[in-house]
Amino acid sequence: MTPLEAELAPRGRGVSRLHRQPVWRSAGRLADLPQWTGSAAAVGFLTLTIGYGIIIGGHGRVVSDALLSAAGFGIEAVKLSGQREINEFQILEALEIHEGTSLALFDADSALERLNQMAWVKNASVMKLYPNTLQVKVEERIPFALWQRGELVSIVNESGDVITDEVDGRYANLLLVVNHGAQRKAGEIITALEKVPDLRPRVRAAFLVSDRRWDLQLENGISIRLPQDNIDAALADLMKMDQDSGLLARDIVAIDMRLADRVTVRLSDEAAEQRKIMTGGRKKSGKKEQDT
Repeated sequence: MTPLEAELAPRGRGVSRLHRQPVWRSAGRLADLPQWTGSAAAVGFLTLTIGYGIIIGGHGRVVSDALLSAAGFGIEAVKLSGQREINEFQILEALEIHEGTSLALFDADSALERLNQMAWVKNASVMKLYPNTLQVKVEERIPFALWQRGELVSIVNESGDVITDEVDGRYANLLLVVNHGAQRKAGEIITALEKVPDLRPRVRAAFLVSDRRWDLQLENGISIRLPQDNIDAALADLMKMDQDSGLLARDIVAIDMRLADRVTVRLSDEAAEQRKIMTGGRKKSGKKEQDT
C-alpha cells in the first residue's frame, strides 16, 4: 500500500472512491442548472450552425437584406429627377434594385458608377433617405446636332462629342451636319442660321466642304454654296433675294454665293432646256463646277 493509500485507509476511503468523488460533484452542479438550459444550448448551437452555413454558402447578404427589409429599412420608393431623354425604366435597371433590397446595404457607389456610364448622363447623384427612400438626380447631356459620316448618324453635344448613335424621330428638329470635322464646327453654321429664322426650317442638312466652308441643302433640293467668310452677310442677301423674287421657290439646282460680288444660279435640266427654247440658244456649256 502506498503512503497515500495508507493515509486514506483509516478514514474508510478506497482508491476507487477517491477517483469518483469529482464525478459526484459535477453531477451535483448540473442538477442545479435550470431545466431549459439544454434547450437553449441546442438552439444556440443550431443558430451558429445555420449562420456558419449561410456565410459559407454566400447567402449572408441576402439574409441580412431580408432582415433589414422586414425591420422597415427596405427600399420602397425611388425619387427620380432631371431625366428627359432617359426613361425611368433605364435608370431603375442601372440601379439594380431587387425585391427585398435594403436601403442600409444598398451599394450607392456602384449604382452611381453604372449611371455615369449611361450615354445620356453627364452627372448623377444617389442619396439614401432613411428609412426606405432612394433619391436619384440626373444631369443629362444636351443634344445639339446630328452628325453624319458615311452611313453612320450620331447625336452630338455642343462640343461635338458623340452622345449616342441611337437616333429616332424625336431628334428630327436638330440640324444634320455632314462630313468629318463637321461635328466640331456645327456651332458656327447653327448660330448663323439662327439669325435667319425664315430659312432655318427649310434647311435639311449642312455639308462641311474642305473643312473650311459650308453648303446648305434645302428641303426642295436646292444647294446653297456659302463663302468661307461673312456667312451672316451671305445669308442675309439670300433671304432678301428670296423676298424680292421668290428665288428659293424657283426651278433651280444650286445658288453659288462664294464670290462676294456676284451670285450664280444654276437651273435644273428641265428649266435650262425651257430657257434655251425661249431664248433660242443652242450652245451648251461644257464647264463642270467643282466644290472648293
